[in-house]
Amino acid sequence: MAKPITRPDYGIDAPAVMRNLFLAGVVFLLLAIFLPRTVHLAPNVALNSPSLFWPAGFLIGEGLLFLLYVKVGKFRHRDFMLSLHNWRGDEQVLDVGCGRGLLLAGAAKRIPDGHATGIDVWSNVDMGGNSPEATTHNLQLEGVTSRATLISIPAQQMPFPDATFDVVVSNLCLHNIYDRATRTVALRQIVRVLKPGGTALISDYKRTGEYAEAFRLLGLEVTTKHGSLVTTFPPLTVVIARKPR
Repeated sequence: MAKPITRPDYGIDAPAVMRNLFLAGVVFLLLAIFLPRTVHLAPNVALNSPSLFWPAGFLIGEGLLFLLYVKVGKFRHRDFMLSLHNWRGDEQVLDVGCGRGLLLAGAAKRIPDGHATGIDVWSNVDMGGNSPEATTHNLQLEGVTSRATLISIPAQQMPFPDATFDVVVSNLCLHNIYDRATRTVALRQIVRVLKPGGTALISDYKRTGEYAEAFRLLGLEVTTKHGSLVTTFPPLTVVIARKPR
């Protein structure tokens, strides 16, 4: 009889990326070990097979850093992100691209008198085993279902009234909106639903300069903070945008 799951499972971020890093690294490693020392690729072109140890080590190393982020780093980064806001305990919070609920549950635990809403399209490309059911189960295990709500909606189509949320958080979500015009719509939605005096904490490994510039153009006060260079892979930057009162 299978044992009941008693610990939240927050999945593997971008599982295909991690798999491909390890696979490519192992392929280079095997070629470096088993190919003849010198391989003639063309009349005047030769490959020194031991040189393949370098890309093998690089790719496997990146795979291990990715694994460290999945197992340890993303929990530390969640706590780092949430520490950037001074919590009262009664905030209305929105998590954009909540995935399996790591950041959403962390925020919900800080607001005993508030409420946290998570929105997502639950892509399994961006997060392994992603689904509303998996997120709901994690929220149950974390004991925060009474103050957390899930809505299946993309970031650019938020249904919320203006000035609904005190805090908007998002980690590794917005870069998955590949069209810049649509990303801009999503950023405008974040600003629209943020209350005057509210804070947006948007974390990503790329396009953070674009996010920061868009927020500035919309009148927000913007600063940035960098996550750990050891336990976050790839390195993450948090854009902190505060809406004037």
